[in-house]
Amino acid sequence: MKNFLLFILACCSLNFLTARESSTPSPIVFIYDASGSMWGKMGDRTKMEIASTVLAGSLEKLGQEQQVGLVAYGHRQKSDCKDVEFLVGIENTSKKTVADAVKGIKPLGKTPLAYSATQVFDRLRATKSSATVILVTDGIESCDGNICEVVKAAKAEGIDFRLHIVGFGLQPGESAQLECAAQAGDGRYFDAADADGLADVLNVATETTVDDPPATFSVFAIKNGKPVDAIVTAFKAGSKDEADRVRTYRDTGFLSLTPGKYDLAVAPLENTDLSALSLTVEVLPDAITHRTVSFDGAKVQISALNNGEGWDASVQILAKGTNKPVASGRTYGRPLDMEVDPGTYDLLIKALAMEGADIEYKMENVEIKAGEVKTLSHGFASGVALIGVKSGGELADATVFFTDVKTGKNVAGGRTYTAATSNPKKFLLTPGTYSVTVTTLGKHKGHKDTFQIEVKAGETVEKNLNY
Repeated sequence: MKNFLLFILACCSLNFLTARESSTPSPIVFIYDASGSMWGKMGDRTKMEIASTVLAGSLEKLGQEQQVGLVAYGHRQKSDCKDVEFLVGIENTSKKTVADAVKGIKPLGKTPLAYSATQVFDRLRATKSSATVILVTDGIESCDGNICEVVKAAKAEGIDFRLHIVGFGLQPGESAQLECAAQAGDGRYFDAADADGLADVLNVATETTVDDPPATFSVFAIKNGKPVDAIVTAFKAGSKDEADRVRTYRDTGFLSLTPGKYDLAVAPLENTDLSALSLTVEVLPDAITHRTVSFDGAKVQISALNNGEGWDASVQILAKGTNKPVASGRTYGRPLDMEVDPGTYDLLIKALAMEGADIEYKMENVEIKAGEVKTLSHGFASGVALIGVKSGGELADATVFFTDVKTGKNVAGGRTYTAATSNPKKFLLTPGTYSVTVTTLGKHKGHKDTFQIEVKAGETVEKNLNY
């Protein structure tokens, strides 16, 4: 990452700061992986099918005047390291032509990344064109080439391009050379693990083109010392006027900002309840200003038990001394991991699938520290009450209501109906003494009784009424 920043600084000369004379967008050239591994599956679809569908969707979002070329490799020969072909020239403006060409590709061969990039750079040299090059690959170089060195040489020669590389379903540790090439090509390396991820990064790549002003500000977001995906929005200082926005994808994000002061809003992604951070930065002329933003996440693991066994419960982390939720979740009978800003909170745990006066428990003044995992649990208890109603020897429909004797609150209710599956009616209740009111309905209506029962943890109490 530091090498990337140094490289960008070295490349940012004044000639890049001037606006391009033409308003027509420079071409976008896709280098498409048609190696045999694209037959591999993700879920119930092949990577080839996913990439073809997603690429077609990204093409539809491009402007009418946008020129789009297509290069494929590995689509004709199984073992040919020079099996690279311009299927659609860079002067093409038909998005359908590119989509149809991709759809017709049958993956077969090897992965000559360096040679494929060389063919594109040769075309740009010959036509004296600028282009945004987007390489989509599901594997690393398999033909002894070094795409990073090829890209560095093309940049040193003065060929005008920006290279983005999308690693589609790559394994951990396989991306080093690809990241190097993307950095050397003034672009980004993206990891795409599935169809949604591929769509997201292709949209970003096609919107971050060689025609964009050079980056003047970079930001890297970390959470507890590790990279985290984040949205960074820059506003002109003291206003709500948005100047630029970028998503980091766990890497360095770059913004094109004119010199001056800006207010940044940095919001972490990846299933967290951490608050967005705000900071003011000053962008200097003729340089890239960098900030590393640290989210010190505090984690808590919460378990709910019922009679000693894991139990489903809702959990709310509340701002201290209030009923305002900061984060919420559900245990589903398992330990629940939650992440919030470091601080002191109240926690409200509510047992589900049971009724009674003691289904909620509040923990107050719980301190959750950055970088630590605080483990908390609460044990609820319950027993079963069975209420059956008969009249004239038949099962009778009736309403059943439970009132907690201690608090006087109505805590549960239901109907017995006339089926053996619901009569006697089962109630899962917290331990305590209850006043029970039973009122018959239908053809057996006219009977009403009130009585008390005691529910004990882990036990079943049954009361059957006969009229």
